[in-house]
Amino acid sequence: MQRKALSAFTIAAGLALAAPGAQAQGVEGKLVLYTSQPNTDAQQTIDAFKAKYPKVEVSFVRDGTPRILAKLRAEFEAGSPQADVLLIADSVTMEGLKKEGRLEAYDKADVSAYPAGIHDPGKAWFATKLITTGIVYNTRATMKPTSWLDLTKAEARNQVAMPSPLNSGAALIHTITLTGNLKDGWKYYEALKENGTLAAGANGDILRQVATGEKLYGMIVDFMPIREKAKGAPVAFVFPSEGVSSVSEPVAILKGTRNEAAARAFIDFVLSKDGQEVALKQGYVPARPDVALPAGYPARDAIKLMPFDAAKALADSDAARKRFSAIFE
Repeated sequence: MQRKALSAFTIAAGLALAAPGAQAQGVEGKLVLYTSQPNTDAQQTIDAFKAKYPKVEVSFVRDGTPRILAKLRAEFEAGSPQADVLLIADSVTMEGLKKEGRLEAYDKADVSAYPAGIHDPGKAWFATKLITTGIVYNTRATMKPTSWLDLTKAEARNQVAMPSPLNSGAALIHTITLTGNLKDGWKYYEALKENGTLAAGANGDILRQVATGEKLYGMIVDFMPIREKAKGAPVAFVFPSEGVSSVSEPVAILKGTRNEAAARAFIDFVLSKDGQEVALKQGYVPARPDVALPAGYPARDAIKLMPFDAAKALADSDAARKRFSAIFE
């Protein structure tokens, strides 16, 4: 009788431990997030996390990735970094922090649902989204582009705008990706320059130029024109046949975190299916392949991602900026 009671107690205890939210009960305290997400997206991410971990008090600092990095640099020099978790635009920046020994690897993070190669092999940072760069065009344009090479055709002369990799991390990744994958390499960018391509402004400015007809074509991140098309803007977005570059908005734990349990819980959440569905609701392509894509996107298998090595890109970034500057400035 006593043995049966003990057995029943053990089963009940096991069920309690396995119950949803049981793990969250032991995670509490303060967590500081530094992020380049838009304020609304950051708050939505935090609210969804807190629904799972209600005892964690989360605060966040939001700015562009270069300014977040500058803030961190000042804090490193002062010997008092304030962030526990980073959620920023690109893997090259994360790779730089990893190389400096600023990130805390999370070996037990569950990445079994993800394809190989999407996260840092050493589990120092993890992809959360796939924000690709492709071609936007004004719907009154006579040429409907399907290839990157179309932007070098006569029909596109003086009608193409793109962000500069001298000012944008995503544009730098895009440039390194294209030159490393297109057979013409840097000659492709030379052809763009010869065709009158304008390299200036951020993605929002590219969208404005194409939507107003100031330019007919542009290189741009996917979600902006897809969202604006749904609102009635005269634009369309193309995933070129050769493939697209992508930034992954990676997340990482900063070395020296004051709340490692909560920081790990945050990583667990954004990598989980629930966390990835938050990205979907925000209108982004989730990095996790078993989560759907937002309205307006093709099937996931129709989007070809060009190979990209973040560590190599970090090593090549200065040379890429110089080469681009020599062509366009």
